[in-house]
Parts: sequence; C-alpha cells; structure tokens
Amino acid sequence: MHALKFDWNPITGIDIVGNFKLHFYSLMWVVAFILGWYIMKRIFTKEKVSLTYLDPLFIYTVLATMLGARLGHVLFYQRELISQDFWSIFLPFSFKDGIEFTGFQGLASHGAAIGIIIGMYLYRRKHKYKTLLWILDRVVISVASGAVFIRIGNFINSEIIGRESGDFPLGVRFIQDYYYKSQITQLTGIKDVQKAYNAVTENPEFTKLLNAVPYRHPAQLYESFSYIFVFLTLWYFYSKTPKKDQSGFLFGLFLILLWTVRFFVEFVKEPQGDEYINWFGLQTGQWLSIPFIIIGLYFMFVYKPKSAR
Repeated sequence: MHALKFDWNPITGIDIVGNFKLHFYSLMWVVAFILGWYIMKRIFTKEKVSLTYLDPLFIYTVLATMLGARLGHVLFYQRELISQDFWSIFLPFSFKDGIEFTGFQGLASHGAAIGIIIGMYLYRRKHKYKTLLWILDRVVISVASGAVFIRIGNFINSEIIGRESGDFPLGVRFIQDYYYKSQITQLTGIKDVQKAYNAVTENPEFTKLLNAVPYRHPAQLYESFSYIFVFLTLWYFYSKTPKKDQSGFLFGLFLILLWTVRFFVEFVKEPQGDEYINWFGLQTGQWLSIPFIIIGLYFMFVYKPKSAR
C-alpha cells in the first residue's frame, strides 16, 4: 500500500514544426543557467567586481557544463556511442537510423562537475581579477541552484528513475518509462503516441496495462529537494558567515554536500546505462562521488592558500 501514490504521464514538450519539439527538460536547463547568472550578478555586485567579467564567466560555465556533462555520460555510461553513433555525442541528433532530432539525451552530473572545474581554470587564465578558488567558491552556489531544476527536468522526462518502491509510502508509476513509444501504440492500437499514453491512464479499457507498471521511488525529486538544502546551506555560509573569505571552503562544502546527496540517492536509483559497475554493492554514480567528497574534505579542513602558509 502507498500512502502517497500517483501516475506520472506528462506532456514532455511542445511540438513546434516537423519533428522539432521544445522539450520542457531543455527549458529546465535554460532556467538553471538564467538563475545562475542572476545569482552571480548579485555576488559580483555585492563584492564590487566589475560586471564586465560576468558574461564571459556565463559563457565559459554554459559550455563547460554541457560539454563536460555530455562527455561524462558517454565515458561513464554509454561508451558504445563512440563507435555506433559518434556525431550524436556532440550534436542534438541521432544518425543511427536516419537523422532524428533528439536533443542532448544523456548528461552526467559528474562529467559536468569536472567540466566546470576545467572551464573555470581556463576562464581564470584569461581573466585574472580573482583567484581560481574565489571563482569556484561562488560559482558552486549557482551550480547548486541549477541542479534543482535539472533533476525536475529528469522527472518530467521520466528518466533516471528509482527502483521499485515496494511498501515504501511514496511511489510513482512512470508510464512513459515502462512502455516504449512503439510498444504503447501497438498495445493500444492508437497511432498518436501521446494519445496512446493518455489512454493507459484515462481509459478503463487499458487498466491491465496500467496495473503492470510498478511503483518506483521518485529519485529525481529526492535529489531536487535535497539540492535546495545544499543551495540554502551554501548561501547561508556565503552571506551570513566569514567562511566566504576562507579560500576553498565553499567549494569544498559544495562537493561534500552535493555528492553525499548523490551517494545516498543512488541506493534507490536504477543503474544508468549499459556500462555501469556494481562493486561491493555500490553503483557507478557512488564510486564517482567518493573522490569528490574526499576532495571536498581536503578543501574544507586541510587546504591553506600560499599566503597563509
């Protein structure tokens, strides 16, 4: 029995023209970047840093995040794309069975984190107004806020789903994850894919199809709500304590909080991709999170800037 249960079968985007569709998941990325820009503008204004440095920082962050997330997904979870559909790694199209607009499907947060660090290093080489750690200490606040919306986007897409929830008092049936597009049209006899999905949840004739869908943990929402806490914690330490002046502290705190959340949520997630590992009961995402947590501990409690040594 579930104290709180619901079926998740949303419209994932708006048809624009032809096969082009404006995905709500993509809009969540736009919201994340715009909010991040606004937060960094407040920080620059508060600390009297010229806003001429803001737009270049935004561009570096966007490119580093997207490129790092995409390459991270391919390397960690879907390496077969390198040989089977190479150009889909860099372009929002699939070329495997003809040309199909897919958007950028498959973005890894660990890859995004690595990409952002590298991107900020390259940005700092060109713009030397502050240290690299000063930039990282503040950029991670925006990153934490953006992570909230990215996971909401994953929920809208019925992707990165949780394991079956059993007797847990919260469960979601992800209709569009359980039945593939070709499968749902065949089972219902309805050619329009969205109408076919809707029929499963709205038409009693398809009750058996609906009952076959298991309840799962809404792992995306667990992460999203947890990242709100991460963002608020970082903002508190930045705006209410002198820790913002301790070089590397906020960066380290971000790494510890965000990747600890990821580590524990992985226990209720389904493994991602065909290239996942499962060593000692821990999945790929958990093993990838551990180094980030260790680095975070170093920057919070061990690291001292050269001027303080």
